[in-house]
Amino acid sequence: MTIAVVGLGQMGGGIAASLARTGTEVLGVDPQAPQTPDGVTRTELADAVERADVLVLSLPGGAQVDQVVAGVLEAPAPRLVIDTSTCSPDETRARAQRLGEQRHTFVDAPVSGGSSGAWAGELTVFLGCPDSELGRVRSVLQPLASRINHVGDVGAGHTAKLLNNLLCGIHLCAARALMGVSQETGVDPEALLRAINTASGRSAVTEVNLPRWVLSEAFDSGFPVGLMARDVDLATELAEKAGAASPLVVAAAQMWQDLGETLGRDEDFNRMVTG
Repeated sequence: MTIAVVGLGQMGGGIAASLARTGTEVLGVDPQAPQTPDGVTRTELADAVERADVLVLSLPGGAQVDQVVAGVLEAPAPRLVIDTSTCSPDETRARAQRLGEQRHTFVDAPVSGGSSGAWAGELTVFLGCPDSELGRVRSVLQPLASRINHVGDVGAGHTAKLLNNLLCGIHLCAARALMGVSQETGVDPEALLRAINTASGRSAVTEVNLPRWVLSEAFDSGFPVGLMARDVDLATELAEKAGAASPLVVAAAQMWQDLGETLGRDEDFNRMVTG
């Protein structure tokens, strides 16, 4: 089996490297990436579509995914396309239908775990995939993931990932208040976090994000404000379509948009806590 990874940024590069460590032939496609991971052969998209049995996409958004889909439609034999990008579930289902009409298979497998998880092969996957394809897809994803959560058919993976990021985004907004109160009252933030992390208010944000990237002032998670703002917007749209919108979700979406405008969309997303 030959696998092509399309998109060799911080996430895609790690995914390609993790696949290559298994001894699988891995092609890499990205005209912008400055480096090619060890064990990966750099090539053009047309060549990758022709040679690869499986294409794993790690792209900024739907527009770039559509470019790959257009290329796959020209492939002579059925291809498996696994989209680890974060996109609209409705658009994902439409892509799957379009490719399915030409005997190709498209599934959504957005990931969480950051660039460090990608390079270590320890990502969490939210998988939207028909049961009939589950074994084949799992075999491709296993080298890059420590957890593969099959949440339903095509589109369900993106639904789960967007809701996960919505909750993370809301927790970071709330943590902004926590840190502000800590500073104003003189309560040591590390002591405050230790206490909260033994009680019901704890979350991944208090247990991981605040000590690792905020209190340390590292702010190098690899995930920018702009992408979190996009994900929260997509999740807000999803909630509104489902009739499940709430003032809290709308307020969080506005906070992320405001942060992008005031601080910059390329800043680390943990900057929400400090503003």
